[in-house]
Amino acid sequence: LCLQVPELEKATVRIRQPERVQGIIQSLREQGVAKLQVISDFDMTLSRFGCNGRRCPTSHNILDTSRVISEDGKKKLKDLLHYYYPIEIDPNRSLEEKCPLMVEWWTKAHELLVQQKIHKGDIAQIVSESEAMLRDGFKEFFDLLHKNNIPLFIFSAGVGDILEEIIRQANVFYSNVNVVSNYMDFNDDGVLTHFRGPLIHTYNKNNTVLQGTGYFQQLSTRTSIILLGDSMGDLTMADGVPSVENILKIGFLNDKVEERRGKYLDSYDIVLESDETLDVVNRILRYILTE
Repeated sequence: LCLQVPELEKATVRIRQPERVQGIIQSLREQGVAKLQVISDFDMTLSRFGCNGRRCPTSHNILDTSRVISEDGKKKLKDLLHYYYPIEIDPNRSLEEKCPLMVEWWTKAHELLVQQKIHKGDIAQIVSESEAMLRDGFKEFFDLLHKNNIPLFIFSAGVGDILEEIIRQANVFYSNVNVVSNYMDFNDDGVLTHFRGPLIHTYNKNNTVLQGTGYFQQLSTRTSIILLGDSMGDLTMADGVPSVENILKIGFLNDKVEERRGKYLDSYDIVLESDETLDVVNRILRYILTE
């Protein structure tokens, strides 16, 4: 396989079952482009985790730390992060325990944002002033999918308006890109009044929040899937696909690498450790797409 996808030799790549992965990639190629779709998380998956030793912001961070949020609002949002984030990543807590707490966190954060009376007209500038960065190789990734009419489904617990703007400013918001995320609703004066439901957090990225969108039903012939994520919650993103024939799960392990490696290798087919690029993904796509 490394002959066809030499990027898999990179030091950042870990694969627990190489033969199995080789089989999946072969099947994806044999099934052909007409059956392929890509399902991806956004924050820290398509966007970078860090740059030059500094953390890059998520779509929530971009908003939380922007000039449109009061100092008091910033402090309260930070307090929520410090309280709930350790719960989110705690390996010793069950999903049953985490889920209601995540709902609590997102709900409180969204309520705080609504109190800030954010203007729709400010979003483009907030994004352009931020340090948001897509992973190296993003242009090739988006271009390849678009050129080959491969649907890209972005499933994000972030803020839809912000992440769409990031993709737009990178000039890769093509017609094959579909986003499900937490979107803001604005009144006639363009002021944020609430967030549209259903609420999407780290651990409910599955069928429960897709009810009624019918997205995967329209793509029922797209039974080959490449799934990209950076957390355990991302593993369920393809649950809405009616009949999956082949799925390749690629996980970005951005943080606490030693501590989390085992869990990621148990769950993802390919694990990319502290890799800020989409090189491996792009190379696999190119291999699948070659006649």
